[in-house]
Amino acid sequence: METHLEVPPPKFGTPAGDPSQATLLAELHAEVIRKLGADAESLVVERAVLGIFFTGVKLSNRAGGLCATPIKSVPEAVCCPSSARAMPIPGKIAGRQAIQILDDLYRPQDLRRSLAIATLNALAETLWQRDGAPSGAEIREGDAFDALNIQPEHYVALVGAFPPYMRELRRRNQRFNVLELDPGTLKPDELPFYIQADHAPQIVPKADVFITTGTTLVNGTLDGLLSLLAPGAQAAVIGPTATLLPGPYAERGVTVVGGTRVREPDALLDMLAEGGSGYHIFGKTVQRVTLCLPR
Repeated sequence: METHLEVPPPKFGTPAGDPSQATLLAELHAEVIRKLGADAESLVVERAVLGIFFTGVKLSNRAGGLCATPIKSVPEAVCCPSSARAMPIPGKIAGRQAIQILDDLYRPQDLRRSLAIATLNALAETLWQRDGAPSGAEIREGDAFDALNIQPEHYVALVGAFPPYMRELRRRNQRFNVLELDPGTLKPDELPFYIQADHAPQIVPKADVFITTGTTLVNGTLDGLLSLLAPGAQAAVIGPTATLLPGPYAERGVTVVGGTRVREPDALLDMLAEGGSGYHIFGKTVQRVTLCLPR
């Protein structure tokens, strides 16, 4: 679920600024470009699909990337010029250099940034295909939740209503809360675990285990949330939006990154164009991959 929390305000500064102030997204961008070198210049976007649930990109080298579509950011009246500016420009995406699309990582419009993150993830996939798995992380397949060492005495803070995770935590009788912008996304029997999103500064520092969706990369709240972590806490960023490069996450205390690798980009984009959700793509055209980072 899309969750925009009242934490230190979103920052969308470019990596050209003060390196000490660079956001996680800016550092992921810089690392991808640095590692790709001259190869980054030659890659163009062959096809892009802004689906209901996910935005997908296929590059000219057949590498694919995904990002959650921030559906609540879709303007109500896209025919209005002011609303249209929030959208990537239809008909002018295919054929553009991938590095040009990445300029939208620093725009305030969520939809533009989701396309840019999908492109960034396709470039990261290019690195995986060219160089193999990145160093500095243990690589696992499957759901990143299973890589967390959650003990009975731990307090877990979830950012976003993840039904499978909530079900599992309740099955374990685990102590946890859900920080969510829209309480309407929770079922009546889940509401006792709900805490208003703007209470993040009080809740996150108490967590032994912190779990958030990569969508917080899209809405600009992830850096602020990670800055609230207690020393020694486990922290997981999970979902197709999460770029599979360990360094910038590890520097911010993240211990688990759960992302995806696109295995069949054409079939994936066809599915997204027809309204496909995670149920339709995971384990089929998309492979879940987990990076376990040193603490």
